Amino acid sequence: MSDRVDVVVVGAGFAGMYLLYRLRQMGLSAAAVEAGDGVGGTWYWNRYPGARCDIESLQYSYQFDTELQQEWSWSERFSGQPEILTYANHVADRHDLRRDIRFNWRVKQAVYGSDGDWHLTAEDGRTIHGRYCVMATGCLSVPHWPKINGLEDFAGETLHTALWPHHKVDFSGLRVAVIGTGSSAVQSLPHIASEAAQVTVFQRTANYSIPAHNGPMDKAREQQFKADYDNIRAAAKQTPPGIMAEYGSDSLAEAAVDDYTQSLEKRWQDGGLTFLADYNDVLLNPEANARAADFVRNKIRAVVKDPATAELLCPKNIIGGKRLCLDSQYFETYNRENVALVDLRATPIDAVTENGVSWAGQHTAFDVVVVATGFDAMTGALRNIDIRGTADDSLRDRWADGPSSYLGLAMADFPNLFTVTGPGSPSVFTNMLPTIEQHVEWITDCIGFMNERNYSRIEASASAEKEWWDHVQEVAAIGLKASTDSWYMGANVAGKARVFMPYFGGFPEYCRRCEEVAAADYAGFKFA
Repeated sequence: MSDRVDVVVVGAGFAGMYLLYRLRQMGLSAAAVEAGDGVGGTWYWNRYPGARCDIESLQYSYQFDTELQQEWSWSERFSGQPEILTYANHVADRHDLRRDIRFNWRVKQAVYGSDGDWHLTAEDGRTIHGRYCVMATGCLSVPHWPKINGLEDFAGETLHTALWPHHKVDFSGLRVAVIGTGSSAVQSLPHIASEAAQVTVFQRTANYSIPAHNGPMDKAREQQFKADYDNIRAAAKQTPPGIMAEYGSDSLAEAAVDDYTQSLEKRWQDGGLTFLADYNDVLLNPEANARAADFVRNKIRAVVKDPATAELLCPKNIIGGKRLCLDSQYFETYNRENVALVDLRATPIDAVTENGVSWAGQHTAFDVVVVATGFDAMTGALRNIDIRGTADDSLRDRWADGPSSYLGLAMADFPNLFTVTGPGSPSVFTNMLPTIEQHVEWITDCIGFMNERNYSRIEASASAEKEWWDHVQEVAAIGLKASTDSWYMGANVAGKARVFMPYFGGFPEYCRRCEEVAAADYAGFKFA
């Protein structure tokens, strides 16, 4: 492959692969650089036991290849990591994408040069150059390691859920410490506990989790989707999260107790992230939120036999402030005799030692420590790269007090640089596959517009960026989400600026804004 291309893409997950496909269709030369040795992005790295998508398989898939939609069959309602990775590899093979991907290529620096090109340097010194650079680095791609004294001194095996080995880890007969109770812990704990001799879970914050009720794919439902995929996809894009489901317009705060209890119970039995979809005020009205939260807390109390453990597992914050988790027997796992729960708010970890963990004046020996503390979300991957725009302006420094972006797509003073699902876009509040496709199509259409007009340079204006970012913060303040410490605000990473990063205005409104900008010859952007 040439060292210079029209477009350099960073990342070979679902966004990077679709970018390569689109750019190739446009007749442009493109190359993706990927830190791993395979495609799949988050599904390449996150191989922990129980890793599974929380969006139904029939909707968490590409739309651009209509034949693929009809030919591919998912085995489960919610696909597991191995099957999703198989799907990603199938797409790469189907469209011969690997010939444009450079694997084991971790970007250290990306610099916009005086020649109008982006110059990227790998950690091992390799370089690649391109007129445009598109960061398809993902919202959840940089593992967050907690700051715990002595963690690096542990002599046993230390595993991070986001950097799981590419082989099965056998926990049989082992003593395991699990640090964290977010989505990866919720999914992995039942599997770890089924093998290990003893599991101790260290919990800082209890999380709301909804049962997945996963199972084999309903073939009748699959055929229904495939027979009407175009209309189903179009309808999904008109919902705030981009997920096809039944949505109600009632107020939970005003509903009769029997009515909302029956409604929530039905959603609970159905399973999935649309648990709250019957009501329109759960994330706006504190009373409505409290009712939904109490319903889930009572479900936890009904499942977990030990009352003290059940109360520790009952979240104290609002429901929906953090992303809901989706589980298979998570709370039931705490009824096992070999599982214990430690409340870190009452008894924080003092240190990890060579052979175990010390807390509250006691020490317990462990063979394995599983770190399930999630990601440096939204901005971690971009800030890990030394990105420098005009006048050697550093994005890392620019975002020291929190990110800012125009539409989650571009930033002032960083010409010809685009971000896929960047801060300021709906991203993690939506079904990521349609969101990724919308971003990729907008970016490639924009590059096509530039080629038609013989432009060689584009960047967001500072005023458009500020106006959009102010809007992002204003919309976030309308609801209750911003009242909760979450990774949406960077609250899970010590020292990270607290700024609400995703766009909470919904997928349809966001798409409308993007379409308006494009229709007005990309208003808010400067060309040269």
